[in-house]
Amino acid sequence: MRMATERDIPELVRLRALLFSDLGGDFFNPANAGDDWRDALARVFEQKLTEPDCRILVVDGDTGLAASGIGTIEQWFPGPHSRNGRIGHVIGMVTDPSYRRRGHGRAIMLGLLAWFRDRDAVRVDLTASHEAESLYRKLGFSDHPDPLLCWKP
Repeated sequence: MRMATERDIPELVRLRALLFSDLGGDFFNPANAGDDWRDALARVFEQKLTEPDCRILVVDGDTGLAASGIGTIEQWFPGPHSRNGRIGHVIGMVTDPSYRRRGHGRAIMLGLLAWFRDRDAVRVDLTASHEAESLYRKLGFSDHPDPLLCWKP
């Protein structure tokens, strides 16, 4: 496992597209015909690779990336249950199907959790796929106390 570099961006885009495909496609907003979200994603990866509150970890495969995971920290307002307001998020954990069941997701998660601890995150949130939920629970994740809702413009 290692930190992603700019050279990994095409593979990071490929894995993220695979993640959306595995989740059933257009679960938030349907893609517009001709929408080039992959180019926009590549630009965001290029930006995020240099930001201190973002960590992108990858595992190399034989010809590309086997797995990747993204951790971000947002500065929220501190409160009684969030002393510093630093909330972590795990985004886009994905393993190429030909590399699954080899511990790559666990390795990335352990790396991200250590990074969150070092960065003083008071909580880490993630949205789990059904297949990965047991891994996350074994790593100490539990049901979120807040109901999650979304709004689509």
